[in-house]
Amino acid sequence: MITAMENLREMADVTKVVGDAVETPDGHVIIPVSKVTLGFVTGGSEFESIDAEGQTQGQQDNFPFGGGSGGGVTIRPMAFLIVGPEEVRLLPVDRSAIFDRLVDLAPQVLKHIQELLQPENIK
Repeated sequence: MITAMENLREMADVTKVVGDAVETPDGHVIIPVSKVTLGFVTGGSEFESIDAEGQTQGQQDNFPFGGGSGGGVTIRPMAFLIVGPEEVRLLPVDRSAIFDRLVDLAPQVLKHIQELLQPENIK
């Protein structure tokens, strides 16, 4: 069980959740963000041995034992964190995250509309 837990810990370390940063030539840093799901199960039982006359054999410490353990790790990409000279953006991988993208763009759209409505920009 200790060996299984150590192997699972190695598979699900922090670099799997927040990946290694990649720097682009234009100065942006891209950091992958993932969702890590970890599961572990263990179980066992002891069996009594019975002789030919139907009598229970051995002490409790001598009963045969059956057991096992298992586990698994799932790593699913969730988003990319993009850090630039002027802004920080989170780009979700999921295509159904359009609402999140609209909320992310709202400040930029409002700023652009305010600039258009300035008296010096109205002709």
